[in-house]
Amino acid sequence: MDYKDYYGILGVTPGADKKAIQQAFRLLARKYHPDVNPGNKESEEKFKTINEAYQVLSDVEQRKKYDELRTQYQQWQQTGRSQQDFDWQNWSARSGKAENAQYGNAEDMEDLYGNASPYSDFFTSIFGQAPRSSNSRGRSSSPKPRRGRDIEYEIDLTLQEAFKGTDRLLEIDKHRIQAHIPMGVHTGSRVRLAGQGEPGYNNGPAGDLYLLINILPDKVFEREGDNLHMEVPVDIFTAVVGGETNVSTLDRPLTLKIPPRTNAMQSFRLRGKGMPHLGDPKTRGDLFARVKLVLPDVLTDQEVNSIRELVSSRTNHSESNPK
Repeated sequence: MDYKDYYGILGVTPGADKKAIQQAFRLLARKYHPDVNPGNKESEEKFKTINEAYQVLSDVEQRKKYDELRTQYQQWQQTGRSQQDFDWQNWSARSGKAENAQYGNAEDMEDLYGNASPYSDFFTSIFGQAPRSSNSRGRSSSPKPRRGRDIEYEIDLTLQEAFKGTDRLLEIDKHRIQAHIPMGVHTGSRVRLAGQGEPGYNNGPAGDLYLLINILPDKVFEREGDNLHMEVPVDIFTAVVGGETNVSTLDRPLTLKIPPRTNAMQSFRLRGKGMPHLGDPKTRGDLFARVKLVLPDVLTDQEVNSIRELVSSRTNHSESNPK
């Protein structure tokens, strides 16, 4: 029985995480898939080996067992003895059963290769024989078309891109995909691109690609659902006597009226100036402008003296009229 280097087969390091293993598998599976290489026996065998490696390394219990076997086997190799003399029996699955193995795509592989096992002697000896699907009995060994698997792909967007919607040219597993992202998406949104997932089996339809949206933090706006919150700097003179200030929204600037005696942190609601609702972009949330009191950029000596006189007058008035 030949030892299988599953990490080498997928081209990943032994410390690779689950995401890296999935990415490596998808890349190689696309390259060597039988539908992409019809009639190519070498690619077919390569695809079987890739699938086998992924079956083991993507499962926590199987990978743990394989890592322990791998460590002991490497130590055995260092002694200079042949692999035929290695104690394989100590690692074999009991009674040919797969106590820890999980075959999430056993039926898919059966549809590709019929009743012939797509797994090596090494795999079946260590992890057990793959169980037949419930539909196996009495059916022809001729493979049938099956839909490809769906793929999920994380993508970062700015708040501006989420506000207006955007088009992105993505490169996933060396495949370029033009993706349209609608207005109003938020962190956690899933955008479906039909037919852009893994290729189907035996001329079956391809799976779908789902974009998992993450909205990056914005320097100006805080998002809460479809509502937006922002700070608006207002100088103390305008806050006292009233006036106007400019507000930059995501689509166009607006003029906000500030009433007299406006306090710091007071919030003004601008209806319909927030984010568009996903699926109904004509409906929009609100924008809440929160006042941040600031000093004017320039204060003349005369203005400072006037303010000082005003402060002194208010202080004297308070002292002469105690509560």
